[in-house]
Amino acid sequence: MMVGMAGLEGMQQSQRRAPAARPGPLDEAALKALDLCGNPSVDEVRLPSRPESAATARRLTESVCLGTWGLSAQLAEHAVLLVSELVGNAVRHTGARTFGLRMLRRRGWIRIEVRDPSRGLPCLMPVREMDTSGRGLFLVDKLADRWGVDLLPRGKSTWFEMRVADR
Repeated sequence: MMVGMAGLEGMQQSQRRAPAARPGPLDEAALKALDLCGNPSVDEVRLPSRPESAATARRLTESVCLGTWGLSAQLAEHAVLLVSELVGNAVRHTGARTFGLRMLRRRGWIRIEVRDPSRGLPCLMPVREMDTSGRGLFLVDKLADRWGVDLLPRGKSTWFEMRVADR
């Protein structure tokens, strides 16, 4: 999904969350996840390769995108969805005991990586209307500006990048 810089800046101004006097339940969960696991924008966070780790990865992503980086709510929502898809693939298809989550920001872009010890490459499959699974990389392909896989000496890093307006 491509949004012009002017459109993204307008979205950012209109959809930025106002600071709350007291965090809500999700905000508290996100803060707790940061405290327990660490900040993936500072250093890679290792999580157990279990389905429930997807919720932790979503909370960490939301906390960094909204709290640390101050991105728009819509951009954060897309990043959270895509992280969930990449984590789901790592948990379901790699047989790993753990996976890593890392988030990077550079001028005009964010990059989110999910690292696992498998060298098996994910495949973007054609999606039909009635399919009930296999839509993860399809969503990544549609919502991210770029995505890919980097083979590492021990495993791989599946990543996506999204354009962001600089402050």
